[in-house]
Amino acid sequence: MSSILERLTGPGDLRGLDEGQLAILAAELRETIIKTVATTGGHLGSSLGVVELTIALHRLLESPRDRIVWDTGHQAYAHKLLTGRLDRFGTLRQIDGIGGFPRRSESEHDVFDGGHAGTGLSIAQGLATARDLRHGLERIAVVVGDAALMSGLSLEALNDIGHKRTQLLIVLNDNEMSISPTVGAFSTYLSKLKLSTPWQQTKTAYDQLVEKIPVVGGAALEWSQRLRRSVVNLAAPGQLFEDLGITYVGVFPGHDLHALHEAFGRVLELKGPVLVHVRTQKGRGYRPAEADQVSFHGAALPPMDLAPGADAHDPGRGHGHATGTSMPPVAGLNGDAVPPAAAPDAPKKHPNYTAVLAEELVALAETDRRIVGITAGMPTGTGMARLAAAYPDRVIDVGIAEQHAMTLAAGLALGGMRPVVALYSTFLQRAFDQTVHDVCQNDLPVLIAVDRAGLVGEDGTSHQGMFTIPAQRQLPYLVIASPKDEQELRSLVRAGLAQDHPFALHYPRDPGFGLAPVEPAVIPVGRGEILREGRDVLFVGFGPIVMRAVAAADALARDGWSVGVINARFAKPLDRQLILDAARGARLVVTFEESVVTGGFGSAVLEAMEEARATDPAYRDVAVRMVGIPGDRFVDHGSVSDLRRMLRLDVVGLEAQVREALATLGVSPGRPEATPAG
Repeated sequence: MSSILERLTGPGDLRGLDEGQLAILAAELRETIIKTVATTGGHLGSSLGVVELTIALHRLLESPRDRIVWDTGHQAYAHKLLTGRLDRFGTLRQIDGIGGFPRRSESEHDVFDGGHAGTGLSIAQGLATARDLRHGLERIAVVVGDAALMSGLSLEALNDIGHKRTQLLIVLNDNEMSISPTVGAFSTYLSKLKLSTPWQQTKTAYDQLVEKIPVVGGAALEWSQRLRRSVVNLAAPGQLFEDLGITYVGVFPGHDLHALHEAFGRVLELKGPVLVHVRTQKGRGYRPAEADQVSFHGAALPPMDLAPGADAHDPGRGHGHATGTSMPPVAGLNGDAVPPAAAPDAPKKHPNYTAVLAEELVALAETDRRIVGITAGMPTGTGMARLAAAYPDRVIDVGIAEQHAMTLAAGLALGGMRPVVALYSTFLQRAFDQTVHDVCQNDLPVLIAVDRAGLVGEDGTSHQGMFTIPAQRQLPYLVIASPKDEQELRSLVRAGLAQDHPFALHYPRDPGFGLAPVEPAVIPVGRGEILREGRDVLFVGFGPIVMRAVAAADALARDGWSVGVINARFAKPLDRQLILDAARGARLVVTFEESVVTGGFGSAVLEAMEEARATDPAYRDVAVRMVGIPGDRFVDHGSVSDLRRMLRLDVVGLEAQVREALATLGVSPGRPEATPAG
């Protein structure tokens, strides 16, 4: 007999299921998510935590007519499964497969291409405002996490929503990662009272009556409303929202389908914006994820053992319904955690660049008390947790507030500290104005650790770190550097902390090359290095792609090409003279970067070459080819290796692109002059 999930044709089918069947469906959703993510990777904990919440919303709302916005979007796996993507769910985050975040190109039920936290409320307010302007009837709901709610963008949106009294359902998914409000019987009773029809009707009638009192009506109404809010605040943790003009109700148990259905059903009948506070558990249904919510949040998960035999809960347990039906047991599925065993044939991965940077900071912080780490809600992902473990008072986690992180760093630098702001490249985009105005304009020694620079992989378009170099190249005083390997990263960390200007250090998500440790030395700012001499062709690379360029040079050398290779190290300031001296007499200069080529590192080399052409005839016949990520489209999801192959940024692709350029020029190995046609 097929499962309930397999029989669903769309979210509308949920309205034909009873509560017992819905509980079974919740267990099937969790099992599907766990088994898939164990293979593909993904954001497991957050998606497991909102299964019941997702079912309740889709049962009451009529998607896609009604719109459900998922803030960030990494908790939308159950949403994807309920909206017709079960057959393809096994391709999650793979090339040409299902995306890890909502994608409009994927389904009419996906409202917004998300990926960054804190955007959902603004998107929902825009949708609701458009609805009201055209007198539409669709209902708008947005699911936002407790951490994302604290972002500046979310607070700005809440202020606008409350001021305009927009008809909107806000679901606050509180998984205890940020907010810890008071929860008790009186709070629950008060929420039920506020949702009741008599309360809503009498409150409105009373306000209208008081307002009509001659002379003192307006003042009396204001006093009455203030008193009512004070009484409400005795038991409810939502006074901030009430003060903003948003009705607050909660806290509701996020894994009780009956309670959620009742709450959402009543809330959707209310006028104006309403925030429903729902308490959920990250990783719900998979015991290792429940116990370790940090490790099982991100897309790179610990090993998952799904062998049968572990204890599993009844799918109806926790919902107040005995279904008499249980799902097949899955190891770790609300059972005892089984220590994960590494695959016997899995090659050992070398420490990644993030880990190397963290270790270097810990070593330097021992003797330099000026070093302070800053992270925006990502202490584990950025390695700042390692620094915090060694020096707890010298790491600051500002939450999802990249703008604040950057300006805070400026203040610390003004106070004589050496702040290190560790942000993923994609999230650093949010703090562009603060980078310009607060850090660079003041020429402050802030080390910006640009993690996940280049292709990131399965998280797709919203997370590829491909735009930061062009954005940063235009900024005065800012130094931009990237290492060719993990040992050079250590030296560049020291270089960044040893100078007195803003310093952006780009490094990828990749593991290192497994090089033996060397004693790091401070590299002078703006100094590149020649890795190989050559006469015919000159390769100039920025970042770890340099090592792939070396391999491509080896392949060309086997055919007789003389290829020089420069490791630029710095995109700004560029080691201009080193490049120009090596390019003299060459027929082709090729630049390599894992970034968009539009305005990026290759553009810097091209600008230097063009300036030299104007005054030195030796460069007028030297062609320049820029190799990197095309700037005319976003890069979708897939493994980094697959994406590099598709974009021809792997060794084979780099070699092929160079050969194509040489063929276009009509040159042969050892002969820089053009070969006559025929």
